[in-house]
Amino acid sequence: MTLGLAPRQGDLLRSTSGFCEDRVAPDSIYAVLHRECFRLFPDEMFADLFTDVGRRSVPPMIVAVVMVLQRSEGLSDREAVDRFAFDARWKYAAGGLDFDYPGFVHTVLVDMRARLARSDRPNRIFEATLEVARKAGLVGRRRVLDSTPLYDAVATMDTITLIRSAVRGLLRLADAGVQSELRAVLSCGDDYASAAKPLIDWDDVAEREALIDSRATDAFALLALLEGRELDEDLTKAARLLASVVGQDVTEDGDGVFRIARKVARDRIVSTVDPDARHGHKSAARGFDGYKGHLAIDPDSELITETAATAGNSGDADVAERLLADVLPAVNPQPQTADGEAGGDGRHVDGDDDRDQSQADPVQVYGDSAYGAGDLLKRLEDADAHVGIKVQPAVAPGGRFTKDRFDIDLEAATVTCPAGATAPFRSTAHQRHAAVAEFGAACRSCPLARRCTTAKNGRSITISAYEAQLAAARARRDDPLWRADYRATRPKVERKIGHLMRRRHGGRRARVRGLARVAADFALLAAATNLARLGVLGLVSRAGGGWATVPA
Repeated sequence: MTLGLAPRQGDLLRSTSGFCEDRVAPDSIYAVLHRECFRLFPDEMFADLFTDVGRRSVPPMIVAVVMVLQRSEGLSDREAVDRFAFDARWKYAAGGLDFDYPGFVHTVLVDMRARLARSDRPNRIFEATLEVARKAGLVGRRRVLDSTPLYDAVATMDTITLIRSAVRGLLRLADAGVQSELRAVLSCGDDYASAAKPLIDWDDVAEREALIDSRATDAFALLALLEGRELDEDLTKAARLLASVVGQDVTEDGDGVFRIARKVARDRIVSTVDPDARHGHKSAARGFDGYKGHLAIDPDSELITETAATAGNSGDADVAERLLADVLPAVNPQPQTADGEAGGDGRHVDGDDDRDQSQADPVQVYGDSAYGAGDLLKRLEDADAHVGIKVQPAVAPGGRFTKDRFDIDLEAATVTCPAGATAPFRSTAHQRHAAVAEFGAACRSCPLARRCTTAKNGRSITISAYEAQLAAARARRDDPLWRADYRATRPKVERKIGHLMRRRHGGRRARVRGLARVAADFALLAAATNLARLGVLGLVSRAGGGWATVPA
């Protein structure tokens, strides 16, 4: 398929430009796209996705505009192409196309997403919106980080459904010869053809246990048959999925019977339809199944500067380095290629942007206590950044003395308890702890022991490898100026998340399956949100290729 080109000259009598000019708000996303779509998403920007021979594609600029508006309005693919066909604002946003400009089928959007996913720059639409914001001087060196749950687009499966679905997938992918071998070792009489649960008396404990044992027995028999064989890639993935599913939920008792394990696996797969989804917690009382969407914003312009998606059980601080890579390149440096693109993740580096103008400004990073990890605090400290990140307060069960009641002397390598007893550090092999101080016998005769510990060996204090950074962060919380700055800055990211999540379809609930697709879709949603914000800020192009903002 060759590159199609969007028309730049409309019919005076049929163009949507004259009709929409006075009817569409000049600061709306439709207006900013109408003014700047040819510069934001020129057809040539997508040239690497197409070949030199074949039939003409739908102009990529038009497809990009439709994709952005689709994410902005929370529409399915079919709804989006219908909207383009019949809503004059959409054709106006695509450069003022004629009323009768032909539409296209929804599979064009599917094809464009697939082409972008296979390319070196899958998030180029988001990158384009951020690049013009930088050139307009709207992106500084302050960042606020946060995350939000993204519910998966599939139903969470119970153990029986997971095992049967994984077995069914394995049988479906095997060729006729291998499939006949696999079916020969099945012993429970289930043909695994239907997704429906077997018909048993689910109130009967014995029947439920027999069902688990029989299906797990089949699963392990299939895996034993395939052990050591050379399989194609798809069959290998299916076998690994079956092994993960049956291994996470089932345990074998001493009598050789398989039963559901009385534990929850650390990285439990919740669906064979979307094996990347995980069970996560936004808070202790709020769980979800799916993914986490992470973002960094510039709190002054309220533009999103980076996005990421991870499994729902990941920690927020795990991706902080990636979110901050543009202001802290030393944290996660990307090797540069000769053409100015960063290797590894396809991030585009434009030497003409305005990032250098603010290099003298200090980096400022804000986040809630989910980002209060010692290694991140250390990296920010090494970069001389302003740290506006909370850390978890010290806690102790039963109202006993918390860790901050102990005087930790890092230079002397000692810890002094509230009663005045001192214990030295000793090294530990635990990677998150640099040392531990044990008070032992001193606790037996201590008058404050009941207020401190119930352990028979006395109180012990673990010293983090980043104890100095964590202590400094806790001390900052008591500074009124720090608290005022934090309260004035960090909530802006909550409002931005509200903008992203205002549509249920494609907002809070993912439209696609798989981590890579969810991440790309979240970046596209951020691009749409940025464009809406750029419209409010009055983005306009300048002669000579620059960008500026014109206040309303």
